[in-house]
Amino acid sequence: MKELVIEADRCYICKNPKCKLNCPIGTPIPEIITLFKEGQIAKAGEMLFKNNPLSLVCSIVCPHEDQCKGNCIRGIKGEPVSFCSIERHISKYYLENVKLEKEKELDDRIAIIGGGPAGITIAFILAQKGYKITLFDSHDKIGGVMRYGIPEFRLPKSILDHYEERLIELGVKIRPNTLIGPVLTLDKLFYDGYKAVFIGTGVWNPKTLNIKGESLGNVHYAIDYLKSPEVYNLGEKVCVIGAGDVAMDSARTAIRNGAKEVYILYRKGIENVPATKAELEGAVKDGVKFEFFKSPMELTEEGVKYIATKNEVSEDGTVITVNIEGEEGLFECDSIIISVSQSPRNNIVSNTKGLETNRWGLLLADEFGHTTRDGVFASGDVVTGAKTVVEATAHAKIVAEEIEKYINSKRE
Repeated sequence: MKELVIEADRCYICKNPKCKLNCPIGTPIPEIITLFKEGQIAKAGEMLFKNNPLSLVCSIVCPHEDQCKGNCIRGIKGEPVSFCSIERHISKYYLENVKLEKEKELDDRIAIIGGGPAGITIAFILAQKGYKITLFDSHDKIGGVMRYGIPEFRLPKSILDHYEERLIELGVKIRPNTLIGPVLTLDKLFYDGYKAVFIGTGVWNPKTLNIKGESLGNVHYAIDYLKSPEVYNLGEKVCVIGAGDVAMDSARTAIRNGAKEVYILYRKGIENVPATKAELEGAVKDGVKFEFFKSPMELTEEGVKYIATKNEVSEDGTVITVNIEGEEGLFECDSIIISVSQSPRNNIVSNTKGLETNRWGLLLADEFGHTTRDGVFASGDVVTGAKTVVEATAHAKIVAEEIEKYINSKRE
């Protein structure tokens, strides 16, 4: 606590704070730090929660170096203020101690499909306004990518359990292990009296490399592996293909689950790694090793057949990565984890008329979350593709307001 007070005292309380400006959800950072310094933790927690119901999660998993921390004025000549540490302390206290209440009781029933960042955010906002909320999730616990895609060592599951407790206190009904689409259709939801339906099902289908060998027994997809890593027997040497945050999480998790050697294999150089700086540094610290400029050609039971690559400057000055013909090899390993992004499942779309998607299978929705079917709204990864938790939460706030407008318009 003493360290946090010292950190708060370092803040300049800027009149035009760049930290707030570069926060996707516009967290009022100077105001929060001022309240914290005054000892008004509960008030600061309430302000954070109203602005961002998932502020505690965001304080842990956001790419802070690109947002608040990376735009702190103090960081120009020295160490930036670590607001995320202060936010985590305040938000944790608030979430564990607050008693949330409804503003009023309404008869309108709203279905939320998917208990990820967007779904949880909308459930909190609309439940507090008094709407009857049922949250359907295909998993046994809510949290979505926060629970099943981010390892425990990065985001404790107990935090997500607290969110579930607060939702239940607000009267939200949670139906786990319920896949909407094949049996319970959108038509059935409307028939049962739901006035609006929100879809925030995320992206759970792994994207493939489209090369030979992906069905072999020693090959796994990262999004599947991270759901329950303890059930996998990966052997001593593991190769992770990809270099994003999910790849880093997979590699770090493999080490924690007994692998002696874990490598990231990436077709570009370290300067092109898409993972956040914090995730990359964490992987290095955990002992993950890197094989750069290797592009996989085929997956085998012995390892990854690859072709070497290099950077070239094109005629227009763009740096591109190209294969080096004739320079091929085999990277030997016991298991292979593929981590090259995800796409949405089509459980709902294939069983619903009037719900359109783009060529990547993402739901078509306007900036306010309206899909191509009346009364059905969507946001989060199922609309935009994989994004950060804070981006999903920020857009979900807009959609929650639009759902309320829609229901009110139907009463008139």
